[in-house]
Amino acid sequence: MTDPRDTLGFVRNCLVRHSAEQPEESVPAFDTAEARLVLICGDRIVLRGETALIAPAEAVGLEGGTRIFLGHRDGRPVFAAAAPAEAAERFAAAPTRTLDLRSIATESAVEAEELGLLAVAKSMLDWHARHGFCANCGTATVARAGGFRRECPSCSAHHFPRVDPVVIMLVRRGDTCLLGRGPHFRPHMYSCLAGFLEPGETIEDAVRREVFEETRIRVGAVTYRTSQPWPFPSSLMLGCAAEGLDAAIVTDPSELEDARWFTRTDVAAMLAGAHPEGIQAPPPMAIANYLMRAFVAGET
Repeated sequence: MTDPRDTLGFVRNCLVRHSAEQPEESVPAFDTAEARLVLICGDRIVLRGETALIAPAEAVGLEGGTRIFLGHRDGRPVFAAAAPAEAAERFAAAPTRTLDLRSIATESAVEAEELGLLAVAKSMLDWHARHGFCANCGTATVARAGGFRRECPSCSAHHFPRVDPVVIMLVRRGDTCLLGRGPHFRPHMYSCLAGFLEPGETIEDAVRREVFEETRIRVGAVTYRTSQPWPFPSSLMLGCAAEGLDAAIVTDPSELEDARWFTRTDVAAMLAGAHPEGIQAPPPMAIANYLMRAFVAGET
């Protein structure tokens, strides 16, 4: 089995990160020849050739919100900023274009190490867009620490970016595995079951609860496999393999449109795009694809 980092999206990142622990004066100047910018217009990221790191001068007059200092890459300071969706029109002609982050990952439009950087930028900008007011007193907050913290000028509360942990699991029973499809999935695609961790819950218990809630399948042993940042808007996917104890599936229609046990031959055909029913696997950049490949290889 290959290293999951060879195929998974958003896991490689050579950014030397800034953080909320670093002082405000450590934020470098934005308007320098060395600085680079990730500009997101609505939900589309500006690309110049095979990179999303553009010169700040290209965004003059477009920035409409918080500017974040992400850190350094190859010694250059890297920032992220949001612009209105209509600003994408400025970059519609070659050598620039715009793409949403999911398409950038699926098409390998930038190198893998830069893709991880874009995940940081998108998650951070999404967090700022959703957390403009203090959860403690309702006052408008201000960005500090280069954008890695928001502070309330009224009650002095500090607010920090959050990551939502999600378990995603390949449930195996004998030589079959459990896959399902949600109502929002693209046609014919089946994937691993997944769900958010709840407060006070271990990874193993979250796997067992989610599988039982969605299919009424009880789960025994749970093994952690790998993880993947998922910036839609800001999750961490915790990939697991699990032992299914039951055969009969009872799906919750509010969660799943369908769920089935698939053989290794079935899953191999799905991964190869050759399943006789036209059933498809998630793309290689997704952690579900990695878990399915591990099942076919007998590693779960």
